[in-house]
Amino acid sequence: MTKKEKVLFVMEELDRLYPEIPIPLDHKDPYTLLIAVLLSAQSTDVRVNQITPLLFKKADTPQQMIKMSVEQIREIIKPVGLSPMKSNGIHGLSHILINEHEGKVPNSFEALEALPAVGHKTASVVMSQAFGVPAFPVDTHIHRLMYRWGLSNGKSVIQTERDAKRLFPKNKWNELHLQIIWYGREYCPARGWNVQKDIITSTIGRKSVIKKQIKS
Repeated sequence: MTKKEKVLFVMEELDRLYPEIPIPLDHKDPYTLLIAVLLSAQSTDVRVNQITPLLFKKADTPQQMIKMSVEQIREIIKPVGLSPMKSNGIHGLSHILINEHEGKVPNSFEALEALPAVGHKTASVVMSQAFGVPAFPVDTHIHRLMYRWGLSNGKSVIQTERDAKRLFPKNKWNELHLQIIWYGREYCPARGWNVQKDIITSTIGRKSVIKKQIKS
């Protein structure tokens, strides 16, 4: 299969499997999404969704969050890991949102990435899911699948993002990155991978082999 054929096949299969795409992290507005995404670094969405209700019950706005101490935030978010860095980031960015952005989450990559503990992936998720701006956040599932599907070389998430944006239509980025994440979790995990159940990878592999045989 050519890359163009793979891209079309991937999009068709993902649309068939996930006509409706749930958002993995529970949130009610851009601020709670930003905090949830920040907490998800090196953790699982399931764990984050267990912790955020406890945190947001005490503070779900920047104004409420800065009334808590870093230590109080850290104690609540300990189960998601990296709590020292994340609690400092949450407290620090809440101050900045109030002082520099009228208490609102900015809708630009530059402003988001300038916030404490907010990297490009976190900013991309917020821009995509909170503001509907085309973005292609690359997590471990997307990085792994783009490589297995022969759509990226797997050397870095930066390169994977570039390849995804180059290959897939811009108007599909926001839904595709979520569809690929769900597919990775259900059909193509890093551990316990059963290629027979992995419809997309097995089909791409089979058709690519057939095409090579025909050419030879």
